[in-house]
Amino acid sequence: MSQASASFDEFLKQRKDASDAFLNGDIGPLAEISVQVSPATIFGPMGDFVQGAERVNAANTNGAKHFKPGSTNAFEVLHKTEDGNLGYCVGIQRSVVQMEGKQDGVPFDLRVTEIFRRENGAWKLFHRHADPLKAGDAA
Repeated sequence: MSQASASFDEFLKQRKDASDAFLNGDIGPLAEISVQVSPATIFGPMGDFVQGAERVNAANTNGAKHFKPGSTNAFEVLHKTEDGNLGYCVGIQRSVVQMEGKQDGVPFDLRVTEIFRRENGAWKLFHRHADPLKAGDAA
């Protein structure tokens, strides 16, 4: 695979913005960059598994409802690349999220792998695997 192109790098900035919005309860930007055609999957941080574009998008919509404004989110990219129609990004996501029913922010540190493909000429997220980062892991 080639190094990431400028358009892929721009998309990853858009992806980060979508993640920020999601963790603040706004599904809109993530919905815009998510695939509408299967295959699509989520391997979530609680060990869940969701398959199919319609189900993945519904799970994301439901997930965003649990977050409130005021969350913070950082993503450290460990490596990334794309090859025309397929790309990926691997990194560490460190967030402090405001959640319904919680008074204080909840730390949410994850190991993340995301895979993207072109759909109608635009980069789209079609797979996310996120699981908890073990305390003390080197970043």
